[in-house]
Amino acid sequence: MDVRRRLGAEAFGTFWLVFGGCGAAVLATGYPDLGIGYAGVALAFGLTVVTMAYAVGHISGGHFNPAVTIGLVVAGRFDRKDALPYVIAQLVGAVAAAAVLFVVASGKHGFDAGDGFASNGYGKFSPGGYDLGAALLVEVVLTAFFLIVILGATAKRAAAGFGGLAIGLALTLIHLISIPVTNTSVNPARSTSQALFAGTDHLAQLWAFWVAPIAGAAIGALVWKALLEEGADEVPLAEGVA
Repeated sequence: MDVRRRLGAEAFGTFWLVFGGCGAAVLATGYPDLGIGYAGVALAFGLTVVTMAYAVGHISGGHFNPAVTIGLVVAGRFDRKDALPYVIAQLVGAVAAAAVLFVVASGKHGFDAGDGFASNGYGKFSPGGYDLGAALLVEVVLTAFFLIVILGATAKRAAAGFGGLAIGLALTLIHLISIPVTNTSVNPARSTSQALFAGTDHLAQLWAFWVAPIAGAAIGALVWKALLEEGADEVPLAEGVA
């Protein structure tokens, strides 16, 4: 597959994930009668992955997340030489989406990106006031399980055609669990794009949302290889829908 098409698919897919998920959080919550709440934001993130998995997953593999890309390298399901270009494409898509969202949100009187802009955080920036240790733990555990779901759902013996749905539902569940803790990252590109617009204080916490998801993805990949891989007859992610 042409590398430009693959990178373009990753950028477009990550744009949709950030604009759909973070857009739901920034634009569609907070209204007593019409707001979608935490559950709605969780569903929005899941739907972005489901829709883009089927739209462009056959082109790039549908990572849309630097932690997923690195986890797949650890699992032996993705060529390490393509990892950095994928991560760059994901960051480009995420930042572009955050820029569009910022312009849209700025159309409302009183908007201030410094109020959070759907960024991730711990301590005073955690929706529920959770500390750094809780934030790191939940991000590591949930990203590890996310990788296991991805690897299992795209294995050759998995139900054909349902990988994208399983992965999207997993991301929905992940958000239902962890929005109160960190506002849910499990995706360094998503965290970076929002922090860039939220400001210096949010950027100071960004390191945690690179370290924890990548560590979790690597752990998930190693657990898969050690305990679950034998007999699963995996195929490359790009040949499945993820």
